[in-house]
Amino acid sequence: MTDSRNHKSRKNADLLYEQGKLNKLQNGVDYVGVAIVYFCHDGNGNVLMNLRSNKTRDEHGKWDIGGGGLKHGETFEQALRRELAEEFMTEPLEIEFLGFREVHREHNGLKTHWISFDHKIKLDPDKVKNGEPEKFEDLKWFKFDEMPMEVHSQLPLFLDKYREKLF
Repeated sequence: MTDSRNHKSRKNADLLYEQGKLNKLQNGVDYVGVAIVYFCHDGNGNVLMNLRSNKTRDEHGKWDIGGGGLKHGETFEQALRRELAEEFMTEPLEIEFLGFREVHREHNGLKTHWISFDHKIKLDPDKVKNGEPEKFEDLKWFKFDEMPMEVHSQLPLFLDKYREKLF
């Protein structure tokens, strides 16, 4: 489908939703969502984490690494660069693809299913800023072995899978 046809289809779906003729479809609930997840580090043993606010989809008050959804027509690298610019207002110094995970969990009583494409990203700490203060109450660098206890439910699984590749 061409970009203009896809844009027109999206506008039509949005109009039908606004008119109450179509339910809003949700990533990970109504269809398998595709996520880009990134573990950001400074090359000196420090990990960048964000504290999720009550304006995020879920897991409020939990520390998380970073991530976002893949948009139709984007490559993984485009999505990764877009999300880093939006969330942390910076460009990656290095990008390493770690692998993928199937993420099955329950959120607000709904079963969700995501495919997560996981990355290790080196950033310049001096260039990192909170680009989404409504979503992130705080951004903070932690030593890898001193990360907070209250973390996103998927982070321990991420760390178990990739621990050997992270440092």
